[in-house]
Amino acid sequence: MDFEAYFKSELDAVRDEGRYRIFTEIERHRGAFPHATRYVGDTTQDVTVWCSNDYLGMGQHPVVIDAMHKVLDECGAGAGGTRNISGTNHHHVLLERELADLHHKEAALLFTSGYVSNWAGLGTLANRIPGCVVFSDALNHASMIEGIRHSRAPYKIWEHNSPEGLDRHLSQFGPEVPKLVAFESVYSMDGDIAPIAEILDVCEAHGAMSYIDEVHAVGLYGPRGGGVAEREGLMDRITVIEGTLGKAFGVMGGYIAASEKLCDFVRSFASGFIFTTALPPALAAGAAASIRHLKASNVERDRQKDRVATVRRRLDMLGIPHLPNPSHIIPVMVGDAHKCKRISDWLMDNHGIYVQPINYPTVPRGTERLRLTPSPVHSDGDIDRLIDALSDIWSQCELARRAIAA
Repeated sequence: MDFEAYFKSELDAVRDEGRYRIFTEIERHRGAFPHATRYVGDTTQDVTVWCSNDYLGMGQHPVVIDAMHKVLDECGAGAGGTRNISGTNHHHVLLERELADLHHKEAALLFTSGYVSNWAGLGTLANRIPGCVVFSDALNHASMIEGIRHSRAPYKIWEHNSPEGLDRHLSQFGPEVPKLVAFESVYSMDGDIAPIAEILDVCEAHGAMSYIDEVHAVGLYGPRGGGVAEREGLMDRITVIEGTLGKAFGVMGGYIAASEKLCDFVRSFASGFIFTTALPPALAAGAAASIRHLKASNVERDRQKDRVATVRRRLDMLGIPHLPNPSHIIPVMVGDAHKCKRISDWLMDNHGIYVQPINYPTVPRGTERLRLTPSPVHSDGDIDRLIDALSDIWSQCELARRAIAA
């Protein structure tokens, strides 16, 4: 087989569909974000980032930076090993305590990313619990899907955000069958929010464990940033809460929070935890500082809500279609892969506005979009430039607009 020819043909097919992904090389500047520098060959360009998952700008917050500097000077760069072999630093333990407290759970377990925490957490539970059947929401993240597949446990996919659909699937199995229900709170591409209470009602009626992914919610929702489940007073009813440190908390890493025995079980059997180097202590310290800050401060959350509402209102005034949802994510709907990339390129090249095109396989074909994530650090001027440029390119691409309310 001519492997190189095969690789080329597959990549050419992706390019022909208009969904070939090109990395945008940027340099963030502390204190200036969302403004950044873009590198293109030997040239640079000033850009404003509108698609970051650093939702609250905590990646540049002084309390986070100072904590990381302090621990970097005290502990050095790396952890020095896996958590089992010399790599458990005091700052990992402090961070896990902060996370357990955030979610009012007995314990928490730290991973190197949110992807790994889902892959290892779900995969280990489903694999090691004898006879376990997994029930997965149809729009669950790839990391959850991979964890379930890796477990080799039987699984059922239930209709997205449908407690009735979940109930139908669970009803096919008797009370003697161990059941694990996996779903998200905020879905990152459509921005919709799960009916958590109703899903938990179904789980409890069937004796099923519940596993919720709150990666796009922690830090952002609830009086202390514990996520949508905290906002709705439901954390005590959930078996496992999974989250990330790389989005609203502005650093890096993932985790699960649950009972002490469950976390110890995953710690003892998850290959994705056992055989990987621990996070650098400075990252753990920065994440802990971010969590502590957001437990006490609503300034960032309130400002973000204002920015999100402002962008939505301005889009509506121009009839630019975006998915209505109750979250902080604004999907601007294009519906064509080529036009989606053209719009993204044009905004960057002509206005220094960085919005990544979201195409298949991240979203279904025909639902291509620009995913906007307004943050507390976007100014009125940033919003003006974004809206004016979007209106211009929308007309150039002859894309449909919604009727504008009088």
